[in-house]
Amino acid sequence: MSAEFSSFINIGERTNVTGSAKFKRLILEGDYETALDVARQQVENGAQIIDINMDEAMLDSVEAMQTFLNLIASEPDISRVPIMIDSSKWEVIEAGLKCVQGKAIVNSISLKEGEENFIHQAKLIKRYGAATVVMAFDEKGQADTKERKIEICQRSYQVLIEKVGFAPEDIIFDPNIFAVATGIEEHDNYAVDFIEATRVIRQTCPHVHVSGGLSNISFSFRGNNPVREAMHSVFLYHAIRAGLDMAIVNAGQLEVYDEIPAELRDAVEDVILNRHSEATDKLLELAPKYQGDGKAVVKEDLAWRDLPVNKRLEHALVKGITDFIEDDTEAARQAADKPLHVIEGPLMDGMNVVGDLFGEGKMFLPQVVKSARVMKKAVAYLQPYIEAEKSEDTKSNGKILLATVKGDVHDIGKNIVGVVLQCNNFEVVDMGVMVPCATILQKAKEENVDMIGLSGLITPSLDEMVHVAKEMERLDFDLPLLIGGATTSKAHTAVKIEQNYHAPVAYVPNASRAVGVCQKLLNRESRDIYAKELAKEYDIVRDQHARKKPRSKPVTLAEARANAHVPDFSVPPVTPNKLGITAVAADIATLRKYIDWTPFFLTWSLAGKYPRILTDEVVGEQAQSLFDDANEMLDNLIANGGLEAKGVMGLFPANRRDDDVVIYTDESRTETLGVSHHLRQQTQKPKGANYCLSDFVAPAGSGIKDYIGAFAVTGGIGEDELAAQYDAQGDDYNAIMVKAVADRLAEAFAEYLHERVRKEFWGYAPDENLDNDALIREKYQGIRPAPGYAACPEHTEKQLIWDLLDAEKHTGMTLTESYAMWPGASVSGWYFSHPEARYFAVAKIQPDQLESYAERKGWDLQTAEKWLAPNLSD
Repeated sequence: MSAEFSSFINIGERTNVTGSAKFKRLILEGDYETALDVARQQVENGAQIIDINMDEAMLDSVEAMQTFLNLIASEPDISRVPIMIDSSKWEVIEAGLKCVQGKAIVNSISLKEGEENFIHQAKLIKRYGAATVVMAFDEKGQADTKERKIEICQRSYQVLIEKVGFAPEDIIFDPNIFAVATGIEEHDNYAVDFIEATRVIRQTCPHVHVSGGLSNISFSFRGNNPVREAMHSVFLYHAIRAGLDMAIVNAGQLEVYDEIPAELRDAVEDVILNRHSEATDKLLELAPKYQGDGKAVVKEDLAWRDLPVNKRLEHALVKGITDFIEDDTEAARQAADKPLHVIEGPLMDGMNVVGDLFGEGKMFLPQVVKSARVMKKAVAYLQPYIEAEKSEDTKSNGKILLATVKGDVHDIGKNIVGVVLQCNNFEVVDMGVMVPCATILQKAKEENVDMIGLSGLITPSLDEMVHVAKEMERLDFDLPLLIGGATTSKAHTAVKIEQNYHAPVAYVPNASRAVGVCQKLLNRESRDIYAKELAKEYDIVRDQHARKKPRSKPVTLAEARANAHVPDFSVPPVTPNKLGITAVAADIATLRKYIDWTPFFLTWSLAGKYPRILTDEVVGEQAQSLFDDANEMLDNLIANGGLEAKGVMGLFPANRRDDDVVIYTDESRTETLGVSHHLRQQTQKPKGANYCLSDFVAPAGSGIKDYIGAFAVTGGIGEDELAAQYDAQGDDYNAIMVKAVADRLAEAFAEYLHERVRKEFWGYAPDENLDNDALIREKYQGIRPAPGYAACPEHTEKQLIWDLLDAEKHTGMTLTESYAMWPGASVSGWYFSHPEARYFAVAKIQPDQLESYAERKGWDLQTAEKWLAPNLSD
């Protein structure tokens, strides 16, 4: 299965005053808040990088760039993606580099003013820790032919590597996408020149990326969006295969390659690939037919039922249709010599088509999981016939053991990976969750597996993965080890895991990459080649990690505390209406109204914000189908049960003591129920405070009576049992769906309960009246940070919540030894009510805070280092 499309990066193009009239108007009018919505929409529509350009004659471009980037830094839903600083003026680029947190991308530099200036700018970019786009432009001008594109990019590469010491993976070449179908014969080969130059550049300049401005290719057809979108899709289809791995794209306006009407696609392909001299004329003749929406409505019918049985099976697998699968499987069995031949023949042929379409970006993850359901039903039907003949099992591509490591209960991602691997004829031994190292390794030997895959979500899982690698080395294992999960990364794999084990250790970022990685590790020859590639990559990552400089200057804990946020307590905190513990029940019909659907689609690898994702041109149809299935499941759960939601909350007198919050038994404030320990930001903040959650609580000795709350809720009581029932029926799709729905119900419960706390139990906002969209956007007073996340990243603090609330008694929820919550669909955290309370990231702390935290917790330094490892400065 190809990984080409799964690694392609969309660069959002709308935050550019030269390319978006709306954005330009907003910036010129100084309406930066609304301009932020443009950036936010780009991210929600699937942009993985946003390109920001302020080059406008009527603007102070430096000031505009600084203002906008500083605003983005305070918007977590925007700043989670990298920023591309786009300008033809070096002073604007440098001003932007001084504002961006994290790794920025400069767009762009080139050799057009000679090597000296090129080297000077590249060294500055390197000093700022940024990547850069390098245009195919030199002293002679802009490259238009294949030969010139290759020549300039190879020369630029040599200069950057040898004279600047620039990291090759931080180089993004732009070999210039020019318009085709202009009527000028010299332009006819522009697309082919770009594609072929890209292929050579990626081969001869190791580790670089290639990008381009996609809209240029279709400039001749401006005003005819259907044709332009078709041209973009076809161009990407071929350019990505040649090595294009990012482009400035309006991700919401890309046509799906296979959904372009055949006559239009053929005509566009003739133009893009310059197949014949009349290609432009033929596209011009055809274009008016596709003016407007350019799409015909195709009515679904059952014409496919007239196809030969093998093609019917393929169609059912690709479309995820189970209605006729037993009849068609029986027909195939009657035509085969052995029932096993049906699996090895038409069924695997169909699943190979599914794998290819998924790898090429023509199918989406939910469709693949539905395909697996069809496959399992067919195999289940054949199983008695196979057993009656006592045939040997069908040969698989390989056997893979998957497990969520000890202490962790999260398995949706692992289950999806397992399904995708099974769709590609791998045998999967799924050991479930919370699996100890010894059990994993014993099972691996018993099953004689070809490789082991470890998954985990919470940060303590990272240490457990290191332990498994060390044990595999100690016990002389030689199996490849796969690493995956939300908290894992290539950097952690390279720095912490890979060096402890001699055999290949492959970081697998998502399900779409799993098959390609596993195929490379199957036989010794390809495994050895891939192992060498991995070793080089990890060496680069380790070198980068070692040379990595902190984005902000660290400060001492004393300096950070001196710069603490000091809230206004002139208005006394509101005394809660109900102090103490309250168990809260909620039915699914109520929680359904509070669901934030956007993360649900991300679980299934569909990017976009609800409800716009339902009408998205690329994933809208699949998103709507997925949404309908989830709501059908909710209807069924409401009518028939199967999932239960339980929760408990508590409100307590409290005051701050330095960076901790002391929680009292009652209003006398003489006896202590517990102490909540918090961490403080410890980097230089020229324009802001060094936040700590305790700042939002009035200090002891101030005479101000303040309070804190805690909660624990779950929407997942019964989720494992329901998922197991679906598994037993061979229905992976609904087994994963029930867990994804339970996750959304748990988050909805947290939202619902927080609303009741604000309006009723605590009552500091009794007149609040917000719709669900406003709740999701957190337009209310107060916050509910969760231990293990950015503002309070230390997981063991959950134990205090459990103790304060007697959470296990009231809800049945438990904590693992690594402080993961069970059931997996659970949420817990603190309530802070102050109007100035806000979310923030603690980020890296210094040794003096580590020592302080250890002392306050009663830990030795080794224990503190274990639990605070992700936040320790290098």
